[in-house]
Amino acid sequence: MAKRQYEVWKGKNIFMFGGRLIFGPDARSLIITLLLIIVPVIIFCTNVARNLIDEISGNIAGYAILMVTVVFTTYVLLLLLLTSARDPGIVPRNLHPLTEEICYDSSASIDVGRQTPTPRVHPTKVVVVNGVPVRVKYCSTCLLYRPPRCSHCSICDNCVERFDHHCPWVGQCIGMRNYKSFFLFISSSTVLCIFIFAMSALNIKFLMDDYGTFWKAMKESPLSVVLMVYCFIFLWFVGGLTCFHLYLIGTNQTTYETFRYGGVERPRIYDRGCLKNFEEVLCSKIKPSSNNFHAYVQENERGDSDGNRREKVEDDREIGGNLLKISQRPEADDA
Repeated sequence: MAKRQYEVWKGKNIFMFGGRLIFGPDARSLIITLLLIIVPVIIFCTNVARNLIDEISGNIAGYAILMVTVVFTTYVLLLLLLTSARDPGIVPRNLHPLTEEICYDSSASIDVGRQTPTPRVHPTKVVVVNGVPVRVKYCSTCLLYRPPRCSHCSICDNCVERFDHHCPWVGQCIGMRNYKSFFLFISSSTVLCIFIFAMSALNIKFLMDDYGTFWKAMKESPLSVVLMVYCFIFLWFVGGLTCFHLYLIGTNQTTYETFRYGGVERPRIYDRGCLKNFEEVLCSKIKPSSNNFHAYVQENERGDSDGNRREKVEDDREIGGNLLKISQRPEADDA
């Protein structure tokens, strides 16, 4: 019986709805992220926003605050789904090792006293990007030379284009296809924190006008103070992350490149200027996925690539051994 691609996928991803949604292996962390967003919003809507409806004259502004909170929270959750359930830019694996790139290592031997050529793939090769030579690595797991800015995620066990990092809070790699939604998610979460903090502070102000002191207002609505403290702490995390990624976008760098190279001076071959860098990330269309996880795969496409690779290596060793015997035959005849 024919199987779909997600059923024979060799990565560690979790698929839902017939391969239409793809998550990382740590997708359960999404539950924590959802609770960190939804629970404070529910507390705000059922306590603080309801009190603001009574306090603000005309009630229209109070209901507007409630509606803005619900709509904006829905938008943040949608961005979270687009980030965590989308193919981040996974490079399809090769089913067979690269034959045209194989070189031979005569230093390896399989029998005592006899050396045979052993096929191996060059660990790196040089490609030209924007007129600058860039060295790319061969991935022995995916059996391919990684494209520039591509890296193999050890958590998901996939090569991801324009790999930024693996985010445990969204349970997914952040790469070329979901970086925009990730940035919009953290920046929108920052705005939501600021909004709830400001509205909770406004509620405390109205209560101070009614009861005279801050302590009496806090006793009247302790949840407002709890939300203010929560948003202040959470703002340091998502706000700082937003500022960091604003810097990365402006300089056209990734988190992986920044921490990998550290303070080493290197040419920024992808930097096109601040404005064009932002345009590239936020205004460009998302590249179609290179994988169709819902599609059926042929029987010959489901073989174990590692087994095929070992079989190919053994064949090359046998050929090399035969060639060596042929080359040694005249010496035996002379003896």
